[in-house]
Amino acid sequence: MSYPAQIRIPATYMRGGTSKGVFFKLDDLPADARQPGPAREALLLRVIGSPDPYGKQIDGMGGATSSTSKTVILSQSTRPGHDVDYLFGQVAIDAAFIDWTGNCGNLSAAVGSFAISNGLVPAERIPRNGVATVRIWQANIAKTIIAHVPITDGAVQETGDFELDGVTFPAAEVQLEFMDPAAEEEGGAGAMFPTGHLVDDLEVPGIGTFKATLINAGIPTIFLNATDIGYTGTELQDAINGDPKALARFETIRAHGALRMGLISHLDEAATRQHTPKVAFVAGPAAYTASSGKAVQAGDVDLLVRALSVGKLHHAMMGTAAVAIGTAAAIPGTLVNLAAGGGARQSVRFGHPSGTLRVGAQAERVNGEWKVLKAIMSRSARVLMEGWVRTPGPDRAKYTG
Repeated sequence: MSYPAQIRIPATYMRGGTSKGVFFKLDDLPADARQPGPAREALLLRVIGSPDPYGKQIDGMGGATSSTSKTVILSQSTRPGHDVDYLFGQVAIDAAFIDWTGNCGNLSAAVGSFAISNGLVPAERIPRNGVATVRIWQANIAKTIIAHVPITDGAVQETGDFELDGVTFPAAEVQLEFMDPAAEEEGGAGAMFPTGHLVDDLEVPGIGTFKATLINAGIPTIFLNATDIGYTGTELQDAINGDPKALARFETIRAHGALRMGLISHLDEAATRQHTPKVAFVAGPAAYTASSGKAVQAGDVDLLVRALSVGKLHHAMMGTAAVAIGTAAAIPGTLVNLAAGGGARQSVRFGHPSGTLRVGAQAERVNGEWKVLKAIMSRSARVLMEGWVRTPGPDRAKYTG
C-alpha cells in the first residue's frame, strides 16, 4: 500500500499578544489552497492537528486551546491605501471546522511585523530606526488596522521592556489602531448595536432573562452583568472551565445572543459559528489574585471583565474583545460603561484573569447614532520559529477526519 509523501510549506510560528498561530504568505501555499475551499480547509486543519478527539493536537502545531489553534494567511494588498491583506482562521480543536467569521486582535499585533520581515511592505516605507506604520486590511471583517512596529537597524525590533499580562516575558511594544471598529456586514447585524439599544433584555429559555449589551465592535460580543449570572467578575479559568454545566449555560446564552444580534437565523447555526459572537461578563472594581499570582487591587482597574472564547473562559483577554470593551466603555449607558462607573471616557483599564489591560476608544454621536472612530491598544509580538511546516500530500483531506 502506498502513502503520500509529505510536502513542506514555508511558514512562521508567531506569538501575537496572548495568542500564537501559524503564519503563511498566500503565494507560499499549494496552488489548490490559495483560494477558499476544501483544499485550504484540509491543509490548515492538518497543519494545526485537527480534528483531534483527544483534544490535544499532538500531531500538529496547535496548542489545544482557542488561543493557540489559529492560522493566518497574508498577502500584499491590492486595496488602495493598504499594505497587506490579513485573513484569520480560528481552527476547532475536536472538529473538522475553521471559523472565518471574525478577527484575532492579538495576532493582529504580529501581522505588521511579519509583513515587514517578509517583504510585503515596500522597503522605502521602512525607516532605518524608528517606527514603521503598516496599514492592514482585515479581510474577515472588512476593516482597517494600523500597526506601529518598532524598527532598529532596518529590521523589526522584537525585544523590549513592554510587559503584557498573560505573556511571561517582556518584548517590544506594538501599538494597534482598530479603525472604525463597529461591524458593517451581515445584513441586520451590521449596526454597532444591532437591536438599536444600548441594553436589552435577553431572554434565554430555561435559564432566565438577563440585561445584556449586544455590540458589534472589534468582534460581536454579548456583555452580561456578572452578578446576574451568579459570578463576581474575579473568577479565574478553573472556576468556569471546570464546570461543564456552566459552560453549557454560557453556550446557550451565546446562541440566543447570536440569534438576537442577527448573526444566525436558527439556534442550531451557533454550533458552526464558534468564534463569534463572544460572551463576556462585567463587574465593578474588586481585588483579586491573577493566575500568575499577581495581586490586582480594586484601585488598579476601572472594572472587571471575563470573556469566553470557543467555549472556554479565556486565560487573559481576546484582542478583539478588548476592542469591544473599550468601545462599549466609551458609550454612556452600556453595561460595560456602567460597570466602569458611567459617564464619558476615552480609555478604560480592566481586570482579566491574567492581570490588567488598558484600551482606548474615541466615540461620538453622529445624527443621533453612536460611532467609534477607532480603538487603540498596545500588544507585543515575536517570531517563535520560522522555516517549513510539513503535511501529507495532495490526498491529505482523507487524513483530516
